[in-house]
Amino acid sequence: MRVLVPVKRVVDYNVKIRVKPDGHGVELSNVKMSMNPFDEISVEEALRLKEVGKAEEVVVVSIGPAKSEETLRTALAMGADRAILVETEHSTEPLAVAKILKGVAESEQPGLIIVGKQAIDDDSNQTGQMLAALLDWAQATFASKVEIGDGKATVTREVDGGLQTIDVKLPAVVTTDLRLNEPRYASLPNIMKAKKKPLDRKTPGDFGVDTSPRLKLLKTEEPPGRKAGVKVKSVADLLERLKTEAGVL
Repeated sequence: MRVLVPVKRVVDYNVKIRVKPDGHGVELSNVKMSMNPFDEISVEEALRLKEVGKAEEVVVVSIGPAKSEETLRTALAMGADRAILVETEHSTEPLAVAKILKGVAESEQPGLIIVGKQAIDDDSNQTGQMLAALLDWAQATFASKVEIGDGKATVTREVDGGLQTIDVKLPAVVTTDLRLNEPRYASLPNIMKAKKKPLDRKTPGDFGVDTSPRLKLLKTEEPPGRKAGVKVKSVADLLERLKTEAGVL
């Protein structure tokens, strides 16, 4: 079975985001970029499936600017077998990403697609679900455990009430949650080897997809600062403050 894993280049989660002075987006110049954390989990899960003999090949794909090659190299250094870069300078929205991934899936014929449940830059949490709908495949979202066997995937997923275990027929789309696994670090020798591996380069046009944005960004602004908390001496004092100062009672 071949496993397909989409990965996205985003601002590193340790970096404090700065809004551009003109309010149109966030500052990306001279900012550390890395693989989306949920996608790291997806890559790790695919590699674990390969290590236990449930998958024969792990293919990673990234959709974005030429610099997304760095993200793919990271996935190759972790242990992925092949990488595909769909190069576009447009900021691709979830539906365009799902359409491109559909084209990649039709070409690669994977038995399983493991998608990070969301990217930490736009937090859309839509691509995996849209992709499953476009492919007409089964889907299991927010996975915290994945087991493969007998033409199906048994997925434990996190829901409001706790955990839910479902069986989905392969091929399927699975989106990963934080507690699925702990991603490995790429060793220095593997990082050096990954730099020499070839990439399969595509464009959205190869899949007949228009990546022009459908949404218009009006303004980006930082959230207002939080006011300092105060201590109250009694419940009566708390109720009085809620009534007179906060105006919620």
